Amino acid sequence: MRQQAYRPLGMKGSAMAAMKPRTGDGPLEVTREGRGLVMRVPLEGGGRLVVELNQEEANALGDALDAVRA
Repeated sequence: MRQQAYRPLGMKGSAMAAMKPRTGDGPLEVTREGRGLVMRVPLEGGGRLVVELNQEEANALGDALDAVRA
């Protein structure tokens, strides 16, 4: 039997990796990646909103949140 090009030798079944379900139970995260900031916001119903910001946008977001909190 001939092996297909996309399936490594010795592997049975699908060649695609299994996807793990993402839940929104985790904390809000902000990490620096390269020159920008990546913000991951958990959502009700599962999943995350992922937003990439530069420093100027992050400062504007912080100012807007401070204005609402006051």
